[in-house]
Amino acid sequence: MPTNTAAWLTAEKATPLEVKPAEYTSPNANEILVKNHAVALNLVDWARQTMGNAILAWTEYPCILGNDVAGEVVETGPGVTNFKVGDNVLGMASAWQSNRAAEGAFQMYTILHTNLASTIPSTVSFEDAAVIPLAVATAACGLYEKEYLGLTYPAASKPRATGETILIWGGASSVGTNAIQLAVASGYEVISTSSPKNWDYLKKLGASKVFDYHSSTVVEDIVKAFSGKKSAGALAIGLNTAGPCAEIIAQVRGKQFVASANAPPAQLPDGVGCKFVFPGELKSSGVGEAVFARFLPAGLKNGSFVPSPPSRVIGEGLGAVQNGLEELKKGVSAEKLVIKLD
Repeated sequence: MPTNTAAWLTAEKATPLEVKPAEYTSPNANEILVKNHAVALNLVDWARQTMGNAILAWTEYPCILGNDVAGEVVETGPGVTNFKVGDNVLGMASAWQSNRAAEGAFQMYTILHTNLASTIPSTVSFEDAAVIPLAVATAACGLYEKEYLGLTYPAASKPRATGETILIWGGASSVGTNAIQLAVASGYEVISTSSPKNWDYLKKLGASKVFDYHSSTVVEDIVKAFSGKKSAGALAIGLNTAGPCAEIIAQVRGKQFVASANAPPAQLPDGVGCKFVFPGELKSSGVGEAVFARFLPAGLKNGSFVPSPPSRVIGEGLGAVQNGLEELKKGVSAEKLVIKLD
């Protein structure tokens, strides 16, 4: 049996992560075991290490952090037919939700749920594929779950235009770049925000209009951009962004709801709904299957969906994860930090 190694968070707020052996676990039904070739870093990873159970109160220690993996299937669980040994895949690791160490990303072998994993074509590297899982899951939850925006599912072939427009605030973020592509693949026009240096990139991903969120008139400008259009709602990404989204959505025709990737504001305009996006909901809903199993493999293959934001390899081996998290704390824009593994 192969041996496994992980970067462990040995206790609440412990630093640095400790690289040491971990159990090699075979998959159950609806699971695959992946040998990881690349893992990506997310803000929630360093936040969990720094803030402890103030982030996810149910976390048990020791634990293995990380959500984004890309690698090769080495075992499939009983009855699994949509993956086979040797497939190159990406997937969202779920230890943060289950407290099952085998489902953490920062190790050599990770258990993935089949409805949160996708095959990847040979044209997409493991490093690029690793940037996708958590970001696309968060975006998909806010866009497609019925208690959020409930949009039409994406299609890798040319989608039918819905005639509706969605606001995605924070378009240059990991979640934002994935959300733009998903919304366009679902047939929606996208209005987004970012700093001006990222406008061309977001338009390349499919946004029709992009506004500078630093502008003192950004709310007014976006309301004008919605003139004559029907709102599909808004996805707010970043601290204190649900408030301006709600202010905009309250003034336009159509759906008045904001899916927020951060805490919603204490007060909302009359008639506007808002809910915090919890991507763990995809684990038990049809949205995970629709996006990971049905859309992503085809979208990545035909180029209608591209890994975003661009990956930047910041180290190799599990020992580099801690340094990567320290770099992430300093802030990154329009890129995602990745650790390359064997």
